[in-house]
Order: sequence, then C-alpha cells, then structure tokens
Amino acid sequence: MVDELNNLDFDIPDNLLDEIQHNIEHIIKTFDVPEENKMEVIRQINYIYTRTKYLSITDNLTGLANRRNFESTFEKEFLRALRYNNKLTLVMFDIDHFKNINDTFGHPCGDFVLRQVANSALQTFRKTDSIFRFGGEEFVVILTETDINQAIIPLERFRKTVETLGLTYQDQEVTVTVSIGACQLSPSIKTKEEFLQKVDETLYQAKNSGRNKTILADFV
Repeated sequence: MVDELNNLDFDIPDNLLDEIQHNIEHIIKTFDVPEENKMEVIRQINYIYTRTKYLSITDNLTGLANRRNFESTFEKEFLRALRYNNKLTLVMFDIDHFKNINDTFGHPCGDFVLRQVANSALQTFRKTDSIFRFGGEEFVVILTETDINQAIIPLERFRKTVETLGLTYQDQEVTVTVSIGACQLSPSIKTKEEFLQKVDETLYQAKNSGRNKTILADFV
C-alpha cells in the first residue's frame, strides 16, 4: 500500500483528508470487535492518512515541497509580511538548458539532475527557508526575514555550488548551471500575484542576459 501511495500524485484538499480520517475513525469505533483490534486498525489508518497528506504536498521526484504547498505557504508568508511589515524575499531559479540535458542524455539523466540540484538547494539554504519545486526545471525559494541585499550571499553560494557539482551520469560528464531571479516585497507590490510575476520577470532577465547568473529586482 505504501509503495502504491509513493507512486501516485495527490491533489486532495487538506480539509477533505481530515474529514475522511475523522469519519473512518468514528466508523471503526462502532465495530463489534475487541477494543485492541479497533486501536490497531485506527493506528494503521492514521499512518496511511499521514502519509497521504505528506504526499499531497510533496514532489515525488525531488522530495521538495510541491507547487500546491507553495501556493498555501506563499499566501501565508505574504499576508504575514504585509501585516507586520516583515522583510520577505522571493526567489525563482531555473536549470539552464535543461531540455538539452534531456535530449542529449535522456530523461532519466534529467531526473538525476533535478534531484542533485534540489539536494544542493537543501544543503545551501537555511533550515528556515522554504524550497519548492514549482514545475519542470523551475524552483521557488521563500526567504523570510530577508531583504534583497542579504539574499545575494546565499543565492550566489548556491549558484556556484551547482556550477561546480561536477556531475557524472553513466560515465558521462553533465554540466549544470542555474539562473536565479530574486525580488523583495516592496510598497509598490500590492498582491502576491504581482510579487510572483516580478520575480518571474527577474529570472528571465538572468536567462536572457547569458544564464548562470543572479539578477536582483530593484526595490521600489
């Protein structure tokens, strides 16, 4: 059952999962069986529920939080930053020439590269930073309590880490670099959609100006 869960993509609202779990526990408690049997079944159900909930917010390939997770986390951090005037920097990075990697070495190599870059991000950024696989070869990082000037140090450290990974796949060297865009929440940004659009535009500036670089949006 666990293996089957690991291979599935979940898009189940959290409140629905909670309701299902609550109803199942209630039904089991009405069974005419020994109490210890009921508790064992409930423990098994709770494990499957917890695993299902985890998979619903996790990217199966990289182990990072997925886009669904990003949407809910980003909204909370955005609203918190507005309410308390906290510093908040949003980062988007993209693996350069990823299609060429897939075309040259095959999609299994592409998956290998995605996992290695994700692991590099986990090793580089702070434990308090939130890293998400946004889709395909794009990733997003939420840096709380961080302004744009503070962000450049970890971002450049990450970029250089990826650049020097020296990956080998089936005895073939694979060169990997990333382009990075970052934007700090500023008074001119009124919605989270504007915030995301701004960082997306900054990422494309990095890609269109030569790749393997970090571009910071102006704070206005």
